[in-house]
Amino acid sequence: MSSILSEVTEVVRDVFGEDDIVLTETTTAGDIDGWDSLMHLNLVIGFEQQFKVRFSTAEIAQMKETGENIGTLVQLIARKTGRST
Repeated sequence: MSSILSEVTEVVRDVFGEDDIVLTETTTAGDIDGWDSLMHLNLVIGFEQQFKVRFSTAEIAQMKETGENIGTLVQLIARKTGRST
């Protein structure tokens, strides 16, 4: 598991308050019970704090609307932070 994916998983677990959530690069919001619009915003805030990045409104909307997977999020964070996946 990549370092970014591991950190994303920790943020998701923290926001949902569930230590048993397992994410893969193909996981989507639809795969996680309770991942609604409010939780999405809470997750975005958590990702921004964890990775010290800011997502544009368009990036936030695209993440939710297209049902992008965690792998896409990991790639976006890698680009924004200059880290490798």
